[in-house]
Amino acid sequence: MDINKFGKTSYLYLTAELKDNKTLLTDIKFSAPYKIMQPFIKDNKTKVILLSASAGIMEGDRQEFHFEVKNGANLEFNSQSYDKIHKMYTGCAKRKVYVYVEKNANFCFNPQPTIPFKDSAFENTMKIYLDDETASFQMSEIFSCGRYMRNECFAYRHYYNYVEIYRGDKLIYRDNTKYIPKLFSMSSLGMYEGYTHLANIFISKSNNTNIFLEEVNKLLNECDAVDGGITELINGDFSIRIFAFRAQILEDLTKKILSLC
Repeated sequence: MDINKFGKTSYLYLTAELKDNKTLLTDIKFSAPYKIMQPFIKDNKTKVILLSASAGIMEGDRQEFHFEVKNGANLEFNSQSYDKIHKMYTGCAKRKVYVYVEKNANFCFNPQPTIPFKDSAFENTMKIYLDDETASFQMSEIFSCGRYMRNECFAYRHYYNYVEIYRGDKLIYRDNTKYIPKLFSMSSLGMYEGYTHLANIFISKSNNTNIFLEEVNKLLNECDAVDGGITELINGDFSIRIFAFRAQILEDLTKKILSLC
């Protein structure tokens, strides 16, 4: 039975606005176990890091993240540590993420990698709304096979990740990932293909598409420890998927790719 044992939803609400040529957090709300580290500005972008007093994601947890990035603001979201999804005897944990990016604004959603422990179950839903062509968004998610040093490769019960991105009222991207290791081989062709870690990256359209494609392919080809590719979507946005055997390799490569935006 799917029960929220904590009895309420843990939440985070952030609103960012451009004031005096700086992106400031004008509205911050959160509940246990979350806190926000003091934001800092780097390269004209304000970065916030999510802190959590919890040891990880537990059975029955319910989480909601809301981000609103106002006209002209530039915000990046990071997390303090890896998301550890703990063993669950029944039910699952769930997270919902809502993002609203206004005109001429930018938001980068770049949390730390996720590690699903044996017998864990997690369901994540993301809805992203971009005002128009001037609103930009980048997303990076890194998902591991589990605690492979403890022989927990793909030992979780299930992992669902549903993402929708809208530009105006038009759906421009949908990813409906459902991993159920007991139903099919996660190491087979079309899945992880022998690798243990996967990076899934979305980047909204670039002003220099050909140059961006060349630079990303160059980074992928220069790193012998990964296998991946970039796809230009029908609306000019980009989807990138990369396999590796270590999360740190994917984190470093993702950082380089995001720096091209």
